[in-house]
Amino acid sequence: MITINTISNFSTIPGFILLGFPGSRQSQILLCVLFSVIYILTLMGNGSIICAVRWDQRLHTPMYILLANFSFLEVCYVTSTVPNMLANFLSDTKVISFSGCFLQFYFFFSLGCTESFFLAIMAFDRYLAICRPLHYPTVMTTHLCNNLVISCWVLGFLWFLVPISIISQMTFCGSRIIDHFLCDPGPLLALTCKKVPMIELFFSNLCLLPLIILFLFIMGSYVLVLAAVLKVPSASGKRKAFSTCGSHLAVVSLFYGSVLVMYGSPTSEHEAGMQKIVTLFYSVLTPFLNPVIYSLRNKDMKKALQKLLGN
Repeated sequence: MITINTISNFSTIPGFILLGFPGSRQSQILLCVLFSVIYILTLMGNGSIICAVRWDQRLHTPMYILLANFSFLEVCYVTSTVPNMLANFLSDTKVISFSGCFLQFYFFFSLGCTESFFLAIMAFDRYLAICRPLHYPTVMTTHLCNNLVISCWVLGFLWFLVPISIISQMTFCGSRIIDHFLCDPGPLLALTCKKVPMIELFFSNLCLLPLIILFLFIMGSYVLVLAAVLKVPSASGKRKAFSTCGSHLAVVSLFYGSVLVMYGSPTSEHEAGMQKIVTLFYSVLTPFLNPVIYSLRNKDMKKALQKLLGN
């Protein structure tokens, strides 16, 4: 059987080699089992939220419609990387085809961009509910909510059409070894035959632009929410307001904290090991924790999940 160590001519490989998490055969199997369990639990957790919102009439409101779509997005997001990573653990060659790599790059970053848009829309929803409660039912209608959901998906997938078109036309030389568990633009650009600093700068700015703009929008929304909550006279009213926002803020902190660490500075400043850990955090751990965060801090969601699991 062909292994990485026995490959003498990398130019004959029909793709790239994703090193993933190198180690002994036993450690690879152990990691495969661990991430398989995390992946299954992620699908079950987010799937439960989708089903609860679908079948509980009390949750047919914009906030929960957005949450159900966000959970579906998380399922897609984690599926764009983990199944290939699991296969990589059990593979001897760890080869991913050119088309497979480019498709993973496109879907992973498009879904990540879509997640940024969703987090911004969910912050806007909370702003309207707390700062403009009288206008909320007339402004945040089901029709507007559905349009916002569609816009998030469309904008997220349009944003990376140009980058994937550029990178798929490039030629790659050398070992074609990517010291990562997914096709990240940094390691990919490092393997191109002709280094073009302007393209690297373009990719870096393209990743950062929606992140920074949407992050500032989210923070601005919550500054206004905080100002409104502090004006609430009753302690119970403040607790209720903070409870509805706490889950979303926790998810925003998890996602943006790790993503900004990863892409807020040049990729070359991060060691390969650190890149993998940070990427794991926002691509695998965050989707895994989201159902727990939203269900623990939301009484309506807990009741709906109990009803769903009880049936």
